[in-house]
Amino acid sequence: MPLKTEPLEEPSINLTSMLDVVMLLIVFFMVGTKFSEEERQTAIQVPSVSDNLAMSGQPNEIVVNVTADGKVSVRSESHTLDSLKTMLEAARQTFPGQGVIIRGDGRGNYQYVMDVLSTCKSAGIRSVSLAYSPNAKGI
Repeated sequence: MPLKTEPLEEPSINLTSMLDVVMLLIVFFMVGTKFSEEERQTAIQVPSVSDNLAMSGQPNEIVVNVTADGKVSVRSESHTLDSLKTMLEAARQTFPGQGVIIRGDGRGNYQYVMDVLSTCKSAGIRSVSLAYSPNAKGI
């Protein structure tokens, strides 16, 4: 049985679409260069500025300590729930994202911690955390 031996067709690459893209890029860069030349010809002295940084960063969380007998203190200053609310409202007005960490004594009445949580909520504080120390056994 005779085999047909046809000459193999040489592979060819169609470059039409690539040439179209290259031409469009050349036109784009020519137009862009034209705009930058017009900007350089203008005799304007542009003012310079330094990098803008925040005047003050976000403050650390306010740590509220609640003792076993229900006394509330912030930064070693004793507070009533009303004065705590006033202080937290002022802090929230200054920094809307102000956070609070409540450190309650584990031997105390849980109601005291809940009273401070309620005060934080009424002052508009949304970021409240309860401090704890991890158990040595990992339980």
